Amino acid sequence: MSKRFTNGETRDPRHPVELTPAEQVEEGERSEPAQTAPAPAENEQLAAKLEAKGRELAELNDKYLRALAEAENTRKRARQQSEETVRLQRENLLRETLPIVDNLERAVQAARSGADNRSIVDGVEMVLRSLLDLLKTHGVTPLSVVGEPFDPSRHEAVEQVASAEHPPNTVVSEYHRGYLIGDRMLRPARVAVTKGGAGNGRAHDHGEEKTSES
Repeated sequence: MSKRFTNGETRDPRHPVELTPAEQVEEGERSEPAQTAPAPAENEQLAAKLEAKGRELAELNDKYLRALAEAENTRKRARQQSEETVRLQRENLLRETLPIVDNLERAVQAARSGADNRSIVDGVEMVLRSLLDLLKTHGVTPLSVVGEPFDPSRHEAVEQVASAEHPPNTVVSEYHRGYLIGDRMLRPARVAVTKGGAGNGRAHDHGEEKTSES
């Protein structure tokens, strides 16, 4: 089948002929399908959807920033409350020790004024009772360990002694008392135990202990 061109010529498609630039343009325009522009209504719908998505994104970003600020404020309030609680507890503890200081000052004044030894001892014992009562109100209780079997979770052996009256590994004396706070160990008792099981490198010569304490 032959093809007629604008200049009136007829050419057989079986024999290709080189086209001029103008003919190539015209041929391309005829072969390309016509493209229709989007209708104005479609453009408006797309613009409205884009605007709605933008508002939604802005709202989500605002909520995110508000949540971050609220979390930071919550952390600050919790830290401030914790610090305030610690401060009040410290002040209360110190306030409760002031009467003990008062009693100690009275005992010192009595000793300086030449009072008899019995009065001084009584005053010191009163101070000690006050201090133990204060510890008790805060859940601190002393241990009674003399005569007990040695327990490394409750005792710290600083001396081993020979004893015919006690079985091996028995606490026979204490150098300072141990204390519990609640059901936890606040300070183990430093003790002397009979020979035969304290060991473990924790028992030391009593003379060395005195040297280290001095």
